Amino acid sequence: MTQHESNTALVTGASAGIGLDYAHFLAERGWNLVLTARRTERLDAAADHIRAKHNITCTVVTADLACREAPVMIMDTLRANDIHIDALINNAGYALATSFARTDWEHIDDFLNVMVGAVTHLPHLVLPGMLQKGYGRIVNIASLAAFAPEPIGSLYPSVKRYMVSMSRAIHVETRGTGVHCIATCPGFTWTEFHDVLGMRAEVSSVPKFLWQNARSVVKESWRAAEKNRAVHVTGIPNKIMHGLCWLTPHRLAHGLMPKGVKNRGRHQDESEK
Repeated sequence: MTQHESNTALVTGASAGIGLDYAHFLAERGWNLVLTARRTERLDAAADHIRAKHNITCTVVTADLACREAPVMIMDTLRANDIHIDALINNAGYALATSFARTDWEHIDDFLNVMVGAVTHLPHLVLPGMLQKGYGRIVNIASLAAFAPEPIGSLYPSVKRYMVSMSRAIHVETRGTGVHCIATCPGFTWTEFHDVLGMRAEVSSVPKFLWQNARSVVKESWRAAEKNRAVHVTGIPNKIMHGLCWLTPHRLAHGLMPKGVKNRGRHQDESEK
């Protein structure tokens, strides 16, 4: 089965960054959208702009994926409105600003609910309908960090590794069904991600050629999803770094990481001393 005008994509973390760019990208291609994130005002503004520009149906479902019930709530809302999901852009995510030992468990628990719980639950909820229809796309926005050494006290690479492994498992399970599942692994991307972490100054030392804009990531990601790849690292510099991560001993690779990334989680702790 091929894409047609009535296809609908669910985009999580759709109020900014890669999620918002993915929403615009799919709307340009005639996809109807369901946008979800925590910030209702930003979602409504994005939906209004997309509807006006692309003349597609754009539904907003405000949800905090740190709440374990959120994925079921989202799908119940869509089911009540007779909305079938043909593509899931599993984009919502963030990193903890402080190190593991210095972060309250409540914040770690929320982080795991978003980055592991919801990331797994949403594909599980949409997959049966996709398999029944014989068409579907699940795009999990992972990270180059999935292959890199861990910054100090950071759980971010761990959850991104899980996302890559989960994507591979679903990819194998859905082979030959018309459903494609991919883990997209961007590196440094121009979004508000590092601003939210309070790390813009630290990552400013990262060479400009290592950065991508969100639209480039989205285009590469979707192209790879259509080709039914299990994992795709975006950008030539990131592909090179991905190879180096496999070939370089862990301790040496950690030493070669940019200082602002290597010390992630340390900067706020030290500022308290």
